[in-house]
Amino acid sequence: MNKIKTAGFGGGFTLMELLIVLVIIGLMAALVGPTLYKRINPAKTSIAQTQIENFMNALDGYFVDVGKYPSAQQGLSALRNQPAGMLKWNGPYLKKEIPLDPWGNSYIYRSPGRSGGFEIISYGADGAESGAGDGKDVTSWGG
Repeated sequence: MNKIKTAGFGGGFTLMELLIVLVIIGLMAALVGPTLYKRINPAKTSIAQTQIENFMNALDGYFVDVGKYPSAQQGLSALRNQPAGMLKWNGPYLKKEIPLDPWGNSYIYRSPGRSGGFEIISYGADGAESGAGDGKDVTSWGG
């Protein structure tokens, strides 16, 4: 009778082998982590700029229909929900609900803005006005 030989592991991994694998994974994470972080923040800034541009386009459509921009009290929600007494509203002007900025904060909408019209601001990672680095403001006027 012929016996079939099966391939298999003798008895598993030793504690030393597992520790070596964990050290290698830790070293790789330490090398890759900072590089990955440097790429994430510019991506978040780019996402905020894109979302602000989408709001600006929707606000222009709102202005064409209604004849004025939403008030500060109405805010960006006027792009999704018809304000009371607004008969010429022809929205919704955005396909999806108003998102939070990439750092999880609400966008700031002001009307009138610095030069009339409106302004939209994300305060960045720090959530406070006039930050630097990760906390730099992203605005509709590019400042």
